[in-house]
Amino acid sequence: QVQLQESGGGSVQAGGSLKLSCISSGNTSRRYCLAWFRQAPGKKRAVVATLDESGDRITYAAAVRGRFTISKDNSINTLFLQMNSLKFEDTAVYYCAASYYDCSLVASGEFVNHWGQGTQVTVAA
Repeated sequence: QVQLQESGGGSVQAGGSLKLSCISSGNTSRRYCLAWFRQAPGKKRAVVATLDESGDRITYAAAVRGRFTISKDNSINTLFLQMNSLKFEDTAVYYCAASYYDCSLVASGEFVNHWGQGTQVTVAA
Protein backbone atom coordinates (compact mmCIF):
# COMPACT_ATOMS: atom_id res chain seq x y z
CA GLN A 1 0.00 0.00 0.00
CA VAL A 2 1.01 3.58 -0.60
CA GLN A 3 -0.12 6.64 1.29
CA LEU A 4 0.03 10.07 -0.33
CA GLN A 5 -0.02 13.35 1.58
CA GLU A 6 -0.22 16.70 -0.20
CA SER A 7 0.82 20.07 1.20
CA GLY A 8 1.54 23.56 -0.05
CA GLY A 9 -1.91 24.72 -1.05
CA GLY A 10 -3.24 28.12 -0.07
CA SER A 11 -4.53 31.44 -1.34
CA VAL A 12 -2.64 33.60 -3.79
CA GLN A 13 -3.26 36.56 -6.06
CA ALA A 14 -3.51 36.03 -9.79
CA GLY A 15 -0.04 36.00 -11.29
CA GLY A 16 1.47 34.51 -8.17
CA SER A 17 3.09 31.14 -7.54
CA LEU A 18 2.65 28.13 -5.31
CA LYS A 19 4.54 24.88 -4.98
CA LEU A 20 2.66 21.74 -4.02
CA SER A 21 4.35 18.73 -2.47
CA CYS A 22 3.19 15.15 -2.15
CA ILE A 23 5.05 12.82 0.18
CA SER A 24 4.57 9.11 -0.37
CA SER A 25 4.97 6.45 2.28
CA GLY A 26 4.45 2.73 2.37
CA ASN A 27 5.52 0.56 -0.53
CA THR A 28 7.58 3.19 -2.30
CA SER A 29 9.87 0.58 -3.88
CA ARG A 30 7.24 -0.19 -6.50
CA ARG A 31 7.34 1.79 -9.70
CA TYR A 32 4.51 4.18 -10.42
CA CYS A 33 3.23 6.71 -12.81
CA LEU A 34 2.75 9.82 -10.67
CA ALA A 35 0.31 12.58 -11.43
CA TRP A 36 -1.46 15.69 -10.24
CA PHE A 37 -5.19 16.12 -10.75
CA ARG A 38 -7.47 18.96 -9.82
CA GLN A 39 -11.17 19.40 -9.24
CA ALA A 40 -12.76 22.81 -9.48
CA PRO A 41 -16.18 23.53 -7.94
CA GLY A 42 -18.93 21.97 -10.03
CA LYS A 43 -16.49 20.23 -12.36
CA LYS A 44 -15.10 16.74 -12.74
CA ARG A 45 -11.62 15.89 -11.52
CA ALA A 46 -9.14 16.39 -14.36
CA VAL A 47 -5.50 15.56 -14.90
CA VAL A 48 -2.99 18.40 -14.63
CA ALA A 49 0.32 16.63 -15.22
CA THR A 50 1.85 13.15 -15.28
CA LEU A 51 5.38 11.92 -14.70
CA ASP A 52 6.49 8.39 -15.52
CA GLU A 53 8.68 6.26 -13.28
CA SER A 54 11.88 7.13 -15.15
CA GLY A 55 11.15 10.83 -14.98
CA ASP A 56 11.70 11.11 -18.71
CA ARG A 57 8.10 11.27 -19.92
CA ILE A 58 6.10 14.24 -18.73
CA THR A 59 2.72 15.42 -19.93
CA TYR A 60 0.71 18.53 -19.11
CA ALA A 61 -2.86 19.56 -19.62
CA ALA A 62 -3.07 22.27 -22.25
CA ALA A 63 -4.45 24.74 -19.71
CA VAL A 64 -1.29 24.62 -17.57
CA ARG A 65 1.46 23.91 -20.10
CA GLY A 66 4.23 26.49 -19.81
CA ARG A 67 3.11 27.61 -16.35
CA PHE A 68 3.24 24.43 -14.23
CA THR A 69 6.15 22.05 -13.72
CA ILE A 70 5.89 18.52 -12.31
CA SER A 71 8.98 16.96 -10.77
CA LYS A 72 10.00 14.45 -8.14
CA ASP A 73 12.80 13.76 -5.70
CA ASN A 74 13.12 10.01 -5.23
CA SER A 75 15.52 10.46 -2.30
CA ILE A 76 12.70 11.91 -0.20
CA ASN A 77 9.78 10.15 -1.93
CA THR A 78 8.24 13.47 -2.86
CA LEU A 79 6.37 14.66 -5.92
CA PHE A 80 6.15 18.40 -6.66
CA LEU A 81 4.02 20.73 -8.70
CA GLN A 82 5.45 24.20 -9.24
CA MET A 83 2.66 26.53 -10.31
CA ASN A 84 3.56 29.91 -11.76
CA SER A 85 1.48 32.69 -13.32
CA LEU A 86 -1.58 31.39 -11.53
CA LYS A 87 -4.98 32.32 -12.87
CA PHE A 88 -8.39 32.48 -11.25
CA GLU A 89 -9.41 29.40 -13.21
CA ASP A 90 -6.63 27.40 -11.52
CA THR A 91 -8.68 27.50 -8.33
CA ALA A 92 -9.39 23.89 -7.35
CA VAL A 93 -8.59 21.10 -4.97
CA TYR A 94 -5.37 19.51 -6.16
CA TYR A 95 -4.79 15.78 -5.74
CA CYS A 96 -1.64 13.72 -5.91
CA ALA A 97 -2.07 10.32 -7.57
CA ALA A 98 -0.07 7.14 -8.13
CA SER A 99 -0.80 4.41 -10.65
CA TYR A 100 0.68 1.00 -11.37
CA TYR A 101 -0.19 1.53 -15.02
CA ASP A 102 1.48 3.39 -17.83
CA CYS A 103 1.00 7.13 -17.69
CA SER A 104 -0.88 7.05 -21.01
CA LEU A 105 -3.77 5.39 -19.15
CA VAL A 106 -3.80 7.69 -16.15
CA ALA A 107 -5.27 10.88 -17.61
CA SER A 108 -8.85 9.65 -17.29
CA GLY A 109 -8.35 8.94 -13.61
CA GLU A 110 -9.74 5.45 -14.08
CA PHE A 111 -6.39 3.69 -13.63
CA VAL A 112 -5.25 5.54 -10.53
CA ASN A 113 -4.54 3.18 -7.64
CA HIS A 114 -3.79 5.67 -4.88
CA TRP A 115 -5.05 9.20 -4.19
CA GLY A 116 -4.00 11.82 -1.72
CA GLN A 117 -6.60 13.66 0.32
CA GLY A 118 -6.25 16.88 -1.68
CA THR A 119 -5.07 20.41 -0.98
CA GLN A 120 -7.02 23.57 -1.77
CA VAL A 121 -5.56 26.19 -4.10
CA THR A 122 -7.45 29.46 -4.33
CA VAL A 123 -6.44 32.17 -6.78
CA ALA A 124 -7.94 35.60 -6.33
CA ALA A 125 -8.68 37.42 -9.55
